[in-house]
Amino acid sequence: MAFKKKRKSGKWIVNIVLGFICLIWLLPTLGLLISSFRPAADILSTGWWKVLPHQEWKAAGDTIKLPKDVDLRGPIEVNGKTYTDDQLKAGVEVDGSRLIWENRRARVISIEKQGWVTSTDLTLDNYNNVITGKEYTIKNADGSETTEKGTGLSQAFWNTLTIAVPATVIPVLIASFAAYAFAWLRFPGRKTLFVIIIAMLVIPIQVALIPVLKDYTSLGLNGSYLGIWLAHTAFGLPLVTYFMYNFISQLPKDLFESAFMDGANHFTIFSKLILPLSVPALASIGIFQFLWVWNDYLVSLIFIGNQPNVQVMSMKIADLVGSRGNDWHLLTSAAFISMLMPLAIFFLLQKYFVRGLMGGSVKG
Repeated sequence: MAFKKKRKSGKWIVNIVLGFICLIWLLPTLGLLISSFRPAADILSTGWWKVLPHQEWKAAGDTIKLPKDVDLRGPIEVNGKTYTDDQLKAGVEVDGSRLIWENRRARVISIEKQGWVTSTDLTLDNYNNVITGKEYTIKNADGSETTEKGTGLSQAFWNTLTIAVPATVIPVLIASFAAYAFAWLRFPGRKTLFVIIIAMLVIPIQVALIPVLKDYTSLGLNGSYLGIWLAHTAFGLPLVTYFMYNFISQLPKDLFESAFMDGANHFTIFSKLILPLSVPALASIGIFQFLWVWNDYLVSLIFIGNQPNVQVMSMKIADLVGSRGNDWHLLTSAAFISMLMPLAIFFLLQKYFVRGLMGGSVKG
C-alpha cells in the first residue's frame, strides 16, 4: 500500500511539473496570438491580457468642478480633502472611487468607478500589412504625397519553403544511407570515418562560413538555391547521421540475415526494410532539421543574400521592424505566421515523434 501511495504521489508531482512547463510555453504563444489582432496603439499602451475580462476604472458620469482661481501648484481641496496636482494626474482612490483630472485647464475632476470590461477592439490590419505589404506615404519634392505598398511575407514564405523542404529531405536521405552503411556494412576505415563525421558536431558553423563562401564564389553557387541546399545539407549531416545510426544499429540482426538468405542486396534491404522501419526516426529528425532550416538567418544571409526576391522569412520579419523600430507591432502577426508551418509539420508527424526519439535507446 505504501509503495502504491508513493507511486501515485510521484505521478501527481510529474503531472503538476509538466502542466507548469506547458503553461510557461503556452502563455507567451497566447499573448503573441492576441497581440497580433490588436491595433498598434493598444499594443504600445497596454498588455495583451487587457483583452481578457478585467476590472478597470471607468467614468461614472459624475464630475467635480473646481473654482477657476484654484492654484494647481499648491494643495488642492476636493470634498474637504487636499491633494496635489501630481496625485490628481495619476488618480486618487477615495471610498471605492477614483478622482482624476478630466480637464485640468478647466479645473474639472472626473469620478471613476471600477467595473468589469473586455477589450473587443480587434483588427486584421496587422496581418493585412504583413501579408500584402505595408503602405508607405512618401513626400515628393513638389510637396505632393505618393502612397506605395511594400513587399509582404508571401514571397518570403515561398522562398523559405523552397529552401526548407529540399534542405530537409536531402540530408535526411543521405544520412540514412550513411547510417545503414556504418551500422551494417564492413569496410576499411569505417570506425575512423564515423568518428570524423561525429566530431564535426563540435565545430561551429561560423568557422566554415568564409572558406565555403570563397569556394561558392569560385564555383558560381553563391546566391543560388542549389548553394543553400548544399550548405544546409553539409551543416546538418553530422547530427542526422548520428541520430539515424542510433536507430538503425539497434534493429534486429536476424532481420538482415533473413533478407540476405532470400537473395536481397543491400539496396533492397535499405529501401524495403530499413526505410519503412525507420519512419518514426525519419519523422523525428526531419522535424528538427526542418525547424532549424525554417528559422535560420545566418546561413541564408551568407549564401543566398538579402535581396527582396530571395529573402527568407527570418530576414523579412527583421526588416518589418522599420529603420527606426517604429513598426515593431507588426512582428506579432509576422511571427505567428512564421510559426504556422513548423506547427503544422510538428502536429502532422507528432505520432512518430516520441517513438523516433526513443528509438535505439533501449536494447532488446
